Amino acid sequence: MANFITSKIPNTLTCGNLVSGCIATYFALCGEAQLALMWIVAGAVFDFFDGMSARLLGVSSPIGKELDSLADDVTFGVAPAAMVFTQLSVMEYPSFMEPIAPYVPFFAFVMAAFSALRLAKFNLDTRQTTSFIGLPTPANALFWASLLVSQPDIIESSSMMVLPMLAMICISSWLLIAEIPMFALKFKNWGWAGNELRYSFIVFSAAMIIWLGIMQSFWVIITAYFLISVVADAMNTKAKQ
Repeated sequence: MANFITSKIPNTLTCGNLVSGCIATYFALCGEAQLALMWIVAGAVFDFFDGMSARLLGVSSPIGKELDSLADDVTFGVAPAAMVFTQLSVMEYPSFMEPIAPYVPFFAFVMAAFSALRLAKFNLDTRQTTSFIGLPTPANALFWASLLVSQPDIIESSSMMVLPMLAMICISSWLLIAEIPMFALKFKNWGWAGNELRYSFIVFSAAMIIWLGIMQSFWVIITAYFLISVVADAMNTKAKQ
């Protein structure tokens, strides 16, 4: 009985992620961006612990892997896309875009499709056991959700802001599947040696959360994560030459 219950813990946590994503999507479509962000964060917490519990308990399974990807696409693909959809639905559009304005918000869901593609590639890519190639879906989701919650005045400051928003959707969708190495917070050991980048990033993230607040800091942290990953990869490439 104990083994049966133990074996179900990871999948139960994954389902918690999925339910969080569904709730986040509901609040996103209702225009409650802060609540949507809170539930995306809750989903990220479930996502972190489901993988950790599976490894600690030694109960990883193919069905758990597939369930995890499905949950992740809802929480980190559909939910943030719904937030962007809602934002684009209430923004002013420049005059030359007015004929297509009712249809433009649906472009946000391209991000959900690319999130699914990224997750499918991750499941098959053996290179991503200790690091990532392309932007992880939780990072993309937290970037968008935090940006929409913390910067509404800038986003809605001009009708022309629709164009940068659409461009950012394209860029973030590309980054999800781009061949860009990015470090992961996966520790082989807890020592400083070999984990300098990870510990430094954790300290930086904690500082940003204390300074800006948990809801407003994620888009800054994810931007820094991307830039640090690019610089670190360039330095590693140069060192090998």
